[in-house]
Amino acid sequence: MRRIQVFLALIALIITLLAGRAVTLQGFDSSANAVAAADRMTQKRTLQPTRGSLLDRNGEVLASTQPAVKVIADPASIATNGYNPASLNATQRARLADQTPRQIAEVLVNYLGGSTSDFLPGLRKTTQSDGTPNQYQVLAAKVPADTYQQMLTALSKVTDDLGDKGLYGITKEDDPVRVYPSGTLASNVVGFVNSEGAGAGGLEYYLNDKLSGSPGYEQFESSQYGRIPLGHSTLKSATNGTSYDLTIDAGLQYQAQQILSSQLTSAKAISGSTIVMNAKTGEVLAMATAPSFDSNNPGASTAASLGNRAVTDAYEPGSVEKVFTVAALMDAGLITPDTKIQVPGKLESGGGYINDASTHSGNLTVRGMMYYSSNIGAALVARQMDKARFRDYLASFGLGSVTGIQQPGESPGSLPSADMADYTLDQIAFGQGMSVTAIQMAASLAGVTNGGIYHQPTLLKSATDGQGHPVSLPAQTSRRVISEQASAQVRDTMEAVTAGGTGQSSRMITGYKMGAKSGTAQTINPATGRYDTDLYMSSYVTVAPLDDPQILVYTTVQVHGQYGATVAGPVCRSLMQIALPRYGVLPQADVPVDTEPLTYEP
Repeated sequence: MRRIQVFLALIALIITLLAGRAVTLQGFDSSANAVAAADRMTQKRTLQPTRGSLLDRNGEVLASTQPAVKVIADPASIATNGYNPASLNATQRARLADQTPRQIAEVLVNYLGGSTSDFLPGLRKTTQSDGTPNQYQVLAAKVPADTYQQMLTALSKVTDDLGDKGLYGITKEDDPVRVYPSGTLASNVVGFVNSEGAGAGGLEYYLNDKLSGSPGYEQFESSQYGRIPLGHSTLKSATNGTSYDLTIDAGLQYQAQQILSSQLTSAKAISGSTIVMNAKTGEVLAMATAPSFDSNNPGASTAASLGNRAVTDAYEPGSVEKVFTVAALMDAGLITPDTKIQVPGKLESGGGYINDASTHSGNLTVRGMMYYSSNIGAALVARQMDKARFRDYLASFGLGSVTGIQQPGESPGSLPSADMADYTLDQIAFGQGMSVTAIQMAASLAGVTNGGIYHQPTLLKSATDGQGHPVSLPAQTSRRVISEQASAQVRDTMEAVTAGGTGQSSRMITGYKMGAKSGTAQTINPATGRYDTDLYMSSYVTVAPLDDPQILVYTTVQVHGQYGATVAGPVCRSLMQIALPRYGVLPQADVPVDTEPLTYEP
């Protein structure tokens, strides 16, 4: 009897303890336990947005995003091929754990490449380091979406070790791939993305925040057997990135790259850049630089080839700067194209002498000074203006500061201070003692030749958001830099170069009046800090039609021992011949053909 009483007392005590624990779990700790259980059952996966596209001005795709996925394995589920382990005996569980990963790996290699040994370790990793079930194992990235679908179909047709159809436990996440259909076309402008899909060069980098969009997410309940079909789920859609139509003309860009590369090869040049610009708006129609690279495979090129030299590289402009010298003096009313200059054989400056490349001492008009590209004449003209005022003119033209073009790493170049030495004024009058970039020069030259209005250069024409709605772009700035009269006089002096030119690149184009100026500047040897007497930055600018400029072409070539008119001029002339009719600029019947140069008297 006593034994029965003791036994009943123990039973009562156990029941009391269990009841107390139940009250604790369901009453006092119910919320906390429910949250903990939900957290263990909840998975959250990122939904990647589609990166915005980059198109040329006519809608040709330069950069786009194609659907691709990460292939994800759920090893905990794969170990039983999705069966409830409680429904399997030990032998069945062992057979499935051994065979299912191998069967899946044999399918994967047919679509993802590699060998089964590449996938088996991940497929068989059923637990994480903390002992919890492993339900997320990345097997491959950037897999085309159609390849993944074909792979899923193949998995569904395989019979597992228990005789049932289908292999389970393989899922996906969005992992879009960036594609550049034309490879090298405008690659230095467009740029490229890194392995994470973020912009790493060019417009891809500059516009990365806008192009990227915003990721969304999917949150759902799952068990060790996979997603719970009727479990709670939350979906926040991704916001796709902004797409941009560029000012670049893909057809003209292709021609620019081909012509520039061919010229660099012929001249055995080191590098070069060329810009074709709408002189009336500042829109960049083509911007080529060489050597270049393929945006689909930037790692195959040198680091020096991945940037945009037309924007990042500063250099002394040489004699093309004389266009700005005469523009400043003409706007100030100090000279005209017919102003006479007494040009000596040499000019004392800063304890030394300025010399000209060829002897033409005597009286020259300003027009003749431009034709002969007289450094002495340019210095004598510049001396008529106060140094601070001359510098202010150059700064107003856009020199010495960034243009704001939509490219990373833009260099501002440099101008000397307003209290510069007298000899520095002489130097900058003909393009030494200062530095510029190609995009600065193109925009500034357009400003002084198009009627006197500087337009901030741009690569962007329009934009649309991820839903296709128009997006406003930052406004371009414009300002008057010289008078219309002064601009016409500047063009008059530039016409002298083509009207009296004897080289093929300096002649008029059939049916079009054209102005031009060449430049050849020694470059600084970084090892010595001195000018390299044989390495030049040779340049050339053309603008047409001269009565109402529409197109400007500016080219630079870094080369040994060759002048701007010889090595850069042919690029400008060839591109001008293509661009004028392409943009509906009609030829004029009264302009002489390009077979013979006009006789010119300075």
